[in-house]
Amino acid sequence: MKSRPLGNSGIAVAPLALGGNVFGWTIDRATSFAVLDAFVDLGFDLIDTANIYSTWVPGHQGGESESIIGDWLASTGKRHQIILATKVGMEMGDGSKGLRKASILQSVEDSLRRLRTDHIDLYQSHQDDPHTPLDETLSAYDQLIREGKVRAIGASNYSASRLQEALDLSRSTGLPAYASLQPEYNLYDRAGFEETLEPLCLQQNIGVIGYYSLASGFLTGKYRTSADLSKSARGSGVGERYLNERGLRILAALDDVAKAHATSPAVISLAWLMQRPSVTAPIASATHVDQLTEIAHAASLNLSEDQVALLDQASAS
Repeated sequence: MKSRPLGNSGIAVAPLALGGNVFGWTIDRATSFAVLDAFVDLGFDLIDTANIYSTWVPGHQGGESESIIGDWLASTGKRHQIILATKVGMEMGDGSKGLRKASILQSVEDSLRRLRTDHIDLYQSHQDDPHTPLDETLSAYDQLIREGKVRAIGASNYSASRLQEALDLSRSTGLPAYASLQPEYNLYDRAGFEETLEPLCLQQNIGVIGYYSLASGFLTGKYRTSADLSKSARGSGVGERYLNERGLRILAALDDVAKAHATSPAVISLAWLMQRPSVTAPIASATHVDQLTEIAHAASLNLSEDQVALLDQASAS
């Protein structure tokens, strides 16, 4: 499988990233291990998580996903086979949050301990912290890179203006620069990334590993009527946001293209993302091995220009 460079990081990754948000939330330890094993066996390598996963679950304090990944690494010895990405900055169960230097330096130690590794390949600011100077945040990352605890840094949920400001600061001070961006991006949610962030990422060679690549499951095609919304915990939110005229138009186009390739709407949705010139590797989660095996086909599927145009037109705002 051909790898793609992750911006200017010096790291190359396979074109699909595995989202770790489900580990310890909607799937248990044993199933998480099976999905992780299958992901590597299929030839992929980028695993994305965050220290905050999964504070929203009653009784959780955050770090559950990292701990499961760490246990899997310790039991399998596969650390050398993966590119490990995690994030810092959102509010943890203990109330800590933000991108102050002291907070980052403490949080990275917690993440390293849970992940049972001596370094993180991609350490990402989970969201912008307008209350902390950018140079303080980048100074913390500089220290971590010098100490060998972090290889490269990325930004998540940053606006184009703040990302540009951070890149300019790195250029003028010699502090580490964000090599990647993690935005919300999928066939339905396009404008927020494409209007301002995508041109910047292409111009500055910023790798893009978008989240919600399947729009919380809507682009799999399993939510088509209000009766379908009870199929999962995400259903109510999916219905409010995506189950409308435009959403159904997108599903119809996905059905047409999926039929032509004898595959599923989810595979086509991911293939569309992979063929965007700006995208390095879309992030997708899987709750069982069969689901992962299915969506993995996106990495070897080529959409025709007409098929891309059909999907573009159907998803136009």
